[in-house]
Amino acid sequence: MRSPAAAARTVLLTAGALLMISNPAWAHEGSGQAAGLLSGLYHPISGLDHVLAMVAVGLWGAQLGAPAIWVLPVTFPMVMALGGMLGLMGLPIPGIEVGIALSGVLLGLMVLLEAEPPLAWAAVLVGFFAIFHGHAHGTELVAGQSAVFYSLGFVISTGLLHATGITIGLAHKWRAGQVALRAAGALIALAGLFFLWQALT
Repeated sequence: MRSPAAAARTVLLTAGALLMISNPAWAHEGSGQAAGLLSGLYHPISGLDHVLAMVAVGLWGAQLGAPAIWVLPVTFPMVMALGGMLGLMGLPIPGIEVGIALSGVLLGLMVLLEAEPPLAWAAVLVGFFAIFHGHAHGTELVAGQSAVFYSLGFVISTGLLHATGITIGLAHKWRAGQVALRAAGALIALAGLFFLWQALT
């Protein structure tokens, strides 16, 4: 069974390897692919609402421990890619901004409360919100850029944000760290409420 540190290292190494593998393709596939990958890498970190929710997934996984520490960060990007595809296809999903804001509220609360639902329920909750984040990413593809490379970029970036949350979440093994993580969950939930207010006004 992998330790949280090993899981975090695996995510980081995988993302780094994918980036290195993608580099040669830029020279051969044209600027659209390169621009698409860079846009995809940037998009998840361009909005605080996205960043906080994705870091919260990693924090919550670290609190829950194995196997959730890798199941949740794997579930989110996989389902997010589906949401991204729906966005790229132009299929509408109502309440995208509300869904993204609610993801911050509820995932922050999960961290604050150190909630321990059955793993399947935790994965369903994470996957549900991933649809909204993915759709938002998918609808922002710039004309002329590669949809495949753009999608690859935002999946990699999301994985790195999850890994950041997992790494911070390793503090859970200390009592002071547990308190700090719960405080971080409270801040994420409060930020989510602010984003929800913005989405509804």
